[in-house]
Amino acid sequence: MLLTLASGSLFFPGLFALSTWALRRSRPEWTFSDCVMIGTRVVSSVQAVLATGSGILIVRSCSNVISDRSSGETLGTSLLAASSQQN
Repeated sequence: MLLTLASGSLFFPGLFALSTWALRRSRPEWTFSDCVMIGTRVVSSVQAVLATGSGILIVRSCSNVISDRSSGETLGTSLLAASSQQN
């Protein structure tokens, strides 16, 4: 989980910097704020596509999205783990 967080922390700012740089090089007549605005929208669009894709994968992999749990966890083992952490 920490690796995913670190990867995202590097990927999205890097994508923003790359898109802003590419826009400034390809469209020199645009102002810096125009390039930043479009770069922000590019990053936002990529985040939306990735979030939608992960949501579709979750929905398609579960027979009942509300009650299904990953890695064989059942409601009983989940309640047992929750009650043992409170002590």
